[in-house]
Amino acid sequence: MVNFILIIVCILSGLVMQRFKILPSDAYKGINAWVLYIALPALSLRFVPEVEWSSQMLLPIVAPFVVWGGAWVFVNIYDRKKQLDKAPRTALFVICGLGNTAFIGFPMTSAFYGESQLHYAVIFDQVTFLIFATIGVVTILKNSDEAGDKTNFFYVFKRILRFPPFIGCVAALVLPWFVDISVMNPLLDKLVATMSPMALFSIGLQLKLGEIKKEWRLLSVGIFYKLLLAPLLVMVLALSMHLSGNLAKISVFEAGMSSHITASLLVSQHNLSPRYCSLVVGLGIAVGFFTSTAWYFILQLIF
Repeated sequence: MVNFILIIVCILSGLVMQRFKILPSDAYKGINAWVLYIALPALSLRFVPEVEWSSQMLLPIVAPFVVWGGAWVFVNIYDRKKQLDKAPRTALFVICGLGNTAFIGFPMTSAFYGESQLHYAVIFDQVTFLIFATIGVVTILKNSDEAGDKTNFFYVFKRILRFPPFIGCVAALVLPWFVDISVMNPLLDKLVATMSPMALFSIGLQLKLGEIKKEWRLLSVGIFYKLLLAPLLVMVLALSMHLSGNLAKISVFEAGMSSHITASLLVSQHNLSPRYCSLVVGLGIAVGFFTSTAWYFILQLIF
């Protein structure tokens, strides 16, 4: 319950400060910088080393790739009909392909399945983050306005090597082989704790509810895939693998979380439909509470 209240408080705080112009109009950029350059690398260093990559966890490892691949197919089919510009097409793809599997996913999983089952959600979340920090970043950088005519392998590769979340992710995979970084966990916990409140506050600062009508078509398409079609794809995968129990349920449940907050911030930061990015996160969180509850009862019947 505390997490749900925190979501509301953070987004509303941003909305209020935006409405009364308490902060400069571009204040969200500084907040985004903290999330992307400090909190996200800390998240990698804190949790990636603890992931147990075993064959028993194959479904929550593969499922995020299915969600990402499904988003690519879905957006390409939609784009053939609507002929979207580069910015909305990229924003739709990235935000459809990555879910908010931690800040929303963890408390929702705990509430419906109990904290003892949270390890399945952690695996799903860490693979989602790996996709974001690698393939997702490549996609965003390659299609950003900054890239322009300079877009090539070396340009993108250089930008990725300088991107702190990617550096943190690589460090989290490599360093534990040589040194024990768990001694940093108390510090990392404090830094990670700032990520979601700051990100949600930033969303609130950018969220312009009056513009929902202008983005309604793209919003409805993105929310349809992320909250309904993505978990359906993972459910089909689980059934084809003849899996059952909480492993299958939680993998499908996590696939149905709303869009990834920090991915939306990065997409917005690179001028790829920022208005859509802020709206889809706020609206997706609200709608996601209802669709997640529906998925819980559906999964109880199927698995």
